[in-house]
This record gives sequence, C-alpha cells and structure tokens, in this order.
Amino acid sequence: MLDPIFVAVTLAGYGGLVWIALAPPLAYWAKVPILRTTMITAGCVWTSDLLATALKTAVDRPRPFEVIAEPDPLITGTVASSFPSGHAATSAAGAVILSVLVGRGVWRWLAPLALLIGFSRVYVGVHYPADVLAGALLGAAVALGFLRLLRLTSTDPRRSAAARPPG
Repeated sequence: MLDPIFVAVTLAGYGGLVWIALAPPLAYWAKVPILRTTMITAGCVWTSDLLATALKTAVDRPRPFEVIAEPDPLITGTVASSFPSGHAATSAAGAVILSVLVGRGVWRWLAPLALLIGFSRVYVGVHYPADVLAGALLGAAVALGFLRLLRLTSTDPRRSAAARPPG
C-alpha cells in the first residue's frame, strides 16, 4: 500500500532537484533574495551529489539487491554503487542550507522531508541504512562548509564578525 508513495518520494529526490525547486518559493516567503538562495542551494546540493558519486566509485559497495537474493527492489536502473546514498546527501545538504538561508522555522518541515527521502531509499530496496546515514552526514557537512564560506565572505560586518570563532 505504501509502495507508490515511497517510489514517488524517492523519484522526487533524484539530483536534489526537490531542494532547488523549493528554494525560490521559500526565499520569496521569507523575503530573502530568491536568486542568491536558489544558486547557493543548487551549488550545495550538487556539490554533495558530486562528492557522494566520487565516494561511490571509491568504495564500490554493491547494492542490497545485488547481494541479497530475496529483496525485489521497487525501482531499477540505479547508477553506481550503494555507499553513500546520494539522495540522503543531497537531502541533508538541501534541508540544512535552506533552513539557515531561509530561517523562519522551516527546519521543522524540511528535516522530515529529508528523512523521508533518505528512508525511501531503504524502503525501495536500493540502499542499506548505513548508506543513508553516511550520505546524510556527508550532505550536512557540505552544507555546513558552504555556510562557513558564506560567513567568511560576507560583506556584512555584523554577520562575518559574529560567525568567526573566538580567538
């Protein structure tokens, strides 16, 4: 009964496009620069995806359906290996970067969406839970790196000074 829902959720997560699509309306709603928010989100999400793809090549972990005979994945045509999950990486990156750029409490809506997309990868049978966790950690780290760079390059003295660690 839930199969079509999780297939749809996993399809929505491809390439992190859902996060890039969410950026303009969220930026408009929060009254923050739309183009800047969208471009930073896209850069962050796609950097996460690129790093996840590079790690997949390096680790080369087989997908669950390639190792375990009984599971029948709900989707086919997956690209690359299993570890880490690119969907989880782009979702964590998108949720973190948008939550900070947009503010206004959107984290309470974006975090469950990121978790749902990550879980959908296990549900549809193409990732192990550890793949999703590693992808989420990678995406969150990339987003935090982007935020750090943004704060260091900010022309607003209040933001850049407040963002610097003491000492």
